[in-house]
Amino acid sequence: MPAITPPTAMAKKHCCADCFGDPGLARSIIPKVIADGTGRPRQGDCGYCGSSNITTIDPSALSQWFEMVVDCYVADDEGKSLAALLAEDWRLFDHPAMDEAHAKELLAEILNDGEIVRRPFAPIDLLLNETPQRWDDLRDEMMHRNRWFLDEPIDLDRLAELLEQLIAPADALTEITDLWHRSRLLADDDPFPLEDMGAPPAHLAGHGRANPAGIRYLYLGSTAKTAVSEVRPHTGEKACVASFRVPAIFAVDLRDPRKSASPFILENAEQIAALRSGLPLLERLGEELTKPVQPRSAAFEYIPSQYLCEFIKKRGYQGVMYRSSVSEGVNLALFFPELACPVESKVVLVDRVTVDIAGDQ
Repeated sequence: MPAITPPTAMAKKHCCADCFGDPGLARSIIPKVIADGTGRPRQGDCGYCGSSNITTIDPSALSQWFEMVVDCYVADDEGKSLAALLAEDWRLFDHPAMDEAHAKELLAEILNDGEIVRRPFAPIDLLLNETPQRWDDLRDEMMHRNRWFLDEPIDLDRLAELLEQLIAPADALTEITDLWHRSRLLADDDPFPLEDMGAPPAHLAGHGRANPAGIRYLYLGSTAKTAVSEVRPHTGEKACVASFRVPAIFAVDLRDPRKSASPFILENAEQIAALRSGLPLLERLGEELTKPVQPRSAAFEYIPSQYLCEFIKKRGYQGVMYRSSVSEGVNLALFFPELACPVESKVVLVDRVTVDIAGDQ
């Protein structure tokens, strides 16, 4: 690795990975640029987002990757700035300091073009079959007309390609939390034995958000509060919460596909445009796992998300991460419960349950 030089008073402004918030840039592209020295790496404060004591690089070193992404957009008088489109489509420039003005400034340096960032653009429109509407039609068929033999099944090859862009990094789980949690409501003050806090046995496994009845998955929350919230407790009830250590697994991250997917690690503009066109579908699939479902209709409302998770498992993944609908935490559906190692359990009191309502207050 080349030596990292300190900044000088007259040096050109450098940027850092924090400016972009993109996993591909942060984990692959920028480390490569730092390692080979093409970005003239320096240690200090970022000239754009203001992150301190961080390795920064010359923005122009990222030009080849950004040019490939920009090729997915065309000039359009009714469009938006490239900075706005990249932020909207890929959650780029998500640092609090990176407003559109700062994003335009940085993008102009990367592309060595101060005019292009002022012109309006629109994304190339690809006419692809697999859309959120196609998924909605499919889920309606699975729930209410056909279950096992569908009239028009979704293009599973295309879906597999899209899911490959959402593979969670090996350290993703430990970056979220060291310990994951499962909760069970108690009828009295006696806690469940730790060995009974894992996934239920197959003959007791009911319909779950990710698992069909009779198939064991282990549902875990990133915090104890998330785990307790997921069992829908009442104020004053007690719950037994067990913590688990989960190793690095091969998982799909459906929490925020636009944030998880990176256009910069793809090979060409055609692949990037195809991924961008598939992002609305991936977002819809993430919503499928997150949206609240009434217990009385769970047996059929869960079928689409069960179908999705069965396909994810069939592709060789070991679990799926998704947002919690009842807390700010993260949920993990572990397809192979034996991968989780129980650590300890405790009894907690549900002090308060809050309710939000839609419509008139």
